[in-house]
Amino acid sequence: MARFVFLSLLFLFLFLIDGSKSQLHVGFYSNTCPQVESTVHDVVREAVLFDRTKAAVLLRLHFHDCFVEGCDGSILINTTQNPEKTAFPHAGVKGFEVIERAKAQLEASCPGVVSCADIVALAARDAIVMANGPAYQVPTGRRDGFVSDKSLAGNMPDVNDSIQQLKTKFLNKGLTEKDLVLLSGTLSISLLHYKTQTQHDPRRY
Repeated sequence: MARFVFLSLLFLFLFLIDGSKSQLHVGFYSNTCPQVESTVHDVVREAVLFDRTKAAVLLRLHFHDCFVEGCDGSILINTTQNPEKTAFPHAGVKGFEVIERAKAQLEASCPGVVSCADIVALAARDAIVMANGPAYQVPTGRRDGFVSDKSLAGNMPDVNDSIQQLKTKFLNKGLTEKDLVLLSGTLSISLLHYKTQTQHDPRRY
């Protein structure tokens, strides 16, 4: 059941990626920064070894980034007056330091090559694997967004939204009521998994 829920989430993310997804492909950095996936994996693994809840945290970060303006890394931006990450719907979103750590290492070896948007997507995949979810390939080649304003996050699902409001927000993203149920359950299950599974040992990965 857990694997089914994780897979459902992965397919939902495909719908959330903007129109540039046709330009993405696996191995986008194979010539320019071949160590990108191993670098992100090692950073995520270290973070999850230190704090098991980081897997769910990174999964949630990816969702919040994608739902606003597509998977463009705009939730990471700090340089605007009212950055997206300060929006109320993003309250409690964490994991930024993990992405920043991976970005710093990649900038040291491949300066100006790997986008933050791709790092977020790769980190979410590695987090899923470390949570006993399925491994899958991540198409890369996303471009980082330059627009980050908290007003853009008004379309995020909110705990105070009515069922009809939630349905409307998901329909506007091309998602269905079934997707709403699956995604809501996944985000809850992923966090609960790391609070209750005392036998899971992420050092296996």
